[in-house]
Amino acid sequence: MNDKLSVILSGIELQNPVIPASGTFGFGEEMAALYDLNCLGAISFKGTTREPRYGNPLPRIAECGNYGMINAVGLQNPGIEEVIKHQLPALCRLYQGPVIANVSGFSVEDYRYVCQRLDVEERVRIIEVNISCPNVHNGGMAFGTTPEAAAEVTRAVRQVTDKPIYIKLSPNVTDIVSIARACVDAGADGLCLINTVLGMRIDIRRRQPVIANRYGGYSGKGIFPIALRMVNQVAMALNKGGDKPVPIIGCGGIETTEDVVEMMMAGATAVEVGAANLHNPMACPQIIDRLPAVLNELKINRIQDIIGCCL
Repeated sequence: MNDKLSVILSGIELQNPVIPASGTFGFGEEMAALYDLNCLGAISFKGTTREPRYGNPLPRIAECGNYGMINAVGLQNPGIEEVIKHQLPALCRLYQGPVIANVSGFSVEDYRYVCQRLDVEERVRIIEVNISCPNVHNGGMAFGTTPEAAAEVTRAVRQVTDKPIYIKLSPNVTDIVSIARACVDAGADGLCLINTVLGMRIDIRRRQPVIANRYGGYSGKGIFPIALRMVNQVAMALNKGGDKPVPIIGCGGIETTEDVVEMMMAGATAVEVGAANLHNPMACPQIIDRLPAVLNELKINRIQDIIGCCL
């Protein structure tokens, strides 16, 4: 382990801060054909729900030029039982580092059930709880849009697992700091932000939305300044001058090594690389390969030293 690049999330040491984001990396099998996954700091595998999901109707991807993409895949996955039986063991044969399980649900009981099933899986080191899902018992409003709903999910999963819980926050809110604080007060060990920004594209020739679901999550380098601002806001509120900093995984539009450094200076302990994996499958190893040179250029001895230096 290279101390110059290593970071620690809730007592778990990562050899570097670079993590492929859930939803853009599947369960690692396709990427393993291109490079050794063991170069990664951790892996956040595909968002998993209680039951199998086919996802939303097609089309569910819309390109946004060089600035990103919109997706409305709809949490397509084989369900938690299949993941535990097949996908997780297969991933662990390919990768020996920390595995992060990304969890989604449409009711508090969904979240509780999936987290309880993952609690006994030794290779899952962190549970990342995506609260951008619509709450079917509350008219479809996402769990992550109010402090109360976010705290309710956090408390529910805290009751069924001793593993570190990181709540993945939606940017589609007016006050992300209050939601972040509510999650931490309810028992979250860390936070991950941001998820995708709600967006839309229209086919002007057909005069119809490009995506069958009408709206979708905008990701890619166009949202990096938004993600950076929100990570910094949350870190300023929770970690500036605090005795026990809340670890933050920063994500949203990260494509280069310099983006990683910038996000960590804003307050992130580690980062997730999402949409970049889709247009450049080698994005993560290329970012990691350049890290030592960029740190040397900036006269940074250890990457841990820059975490939150702009608070």
